Amino acid sequence: MSDLVDIGFLEPCADWLLTNKFFRSKVGGKPAWLELKHLPSPKDILCEECGDPCVFLCQIYAPLDGKENCFHRMLFIFVCLKSSCYKPNQCKNIKVYRSQLARKNDYFSFDPPSEDVPSDPVPSPVPLCVVCGCRGPQLCSKCKTTSYCGVVHQRIDWKHGHKATCGQVANTSSISSILFPQYEIVTEPEEVEPTKKLSEEDNEKDQMNEYRKLVNEGKAGDLEDLTESELDSYAEQSEDKYFLKFRKRIANDPDQILRYERGGNPLWLSPVVPKNITSCDYCGGARVFECQIMPQLLNSLKNDSIDWGTLAIYTCEQSCDPPGQGYAREYIFKQDVLETDSHHSANDQ
Repeated sequence: MSDLVDIGFLEPCADWLLTNKFFRSKVGGKPAWLELKHLPSPKDILCEECGDPCVFLCQIYAPLDGKENCFHRMLFIFVCLKSSCYKPNQCKNIKVYRSQLARKNDYFSFDPPSEDVPSDPVPSPVPLCVVCGCRGPQLCSKCKTTSYCGVVHQRIDWKHGHKATCGQVANTSSISSILFPQYEIVTEPEEVEPTKKLSEEDNEKDQMNEYRKLVNEGKAGDLEDLTESELDSYAEQSEDKYFLKFRKRIANDPDQILRYERGGNPLWLSPVVPKNITSCDYCGGARVFECQIMPQLLNSLKNDSIDWGTLAIYTCEQSCDPPGQGYAREYIFKQDVLETDSHHSANDQ
């Protein structure tokens, strides 16, 4: 792994500084949308396991130098809140979208706004769900002023306050229980470990690559002759190699919740990795690794229903503009930890 990794940590921040006009990375609350007119549709945010709307997890501000259309660039991640939808090493219940704008655009000022005095966000030209902050095309049939992404959040809001205020106060909601606590994500360069330790890690990686090569060439021995307990033992040892490497790499910064290294490689927890990263849905080009969400974030979300080992995000290498759309869906892989007696959960720091 390269030494050009930026690692992210959570810090408290005034809510008004986490709105869309300040272009900050954050966790929780409602999304601070970038492109404001062509938002993902409610259907785009649905969990593919249960069909319920996913909820905003975090956004990562990641502009690209040398690309005029990527002066502002943001990744948005959404997750389902149902524990039953979290399948091992599968991510049908997690969505990631990319949005980008040139410095001169239809929504935000060319120059950065002042951070000395609180100010309001840039208003959305499309209605937003009062519960989750996503596109809200559906109106309350009674007051016709409060917007929702669909019936699921409308029912939640009705039970938690709107029933008592319907027709009295427009576009307000007392519901906050489905939203995650809000924090800013601040980043800093990772301090590279001593050369000796990195060499040990590289050696382990070389050994694993060599073993895979031998397996593919049929020179690694006859695994079919091994007993089931011997195969389990090997699998556990292989798992532990990755897990221990993961733990060793983050030991100096155990509270990191983000690792950003566009064009680099994820820090994996186990050998269960995606076999094929799909091409960009819009330009057909290759995707590259951009960043990963770390398991330490789970400790701050205050929600026992969600779980992951790490979330690896891959984006279009060219960061293309999807025609007629403000948001491009990208690829995300949820890697989980195989629990064994020899190690604990990765977020048990």
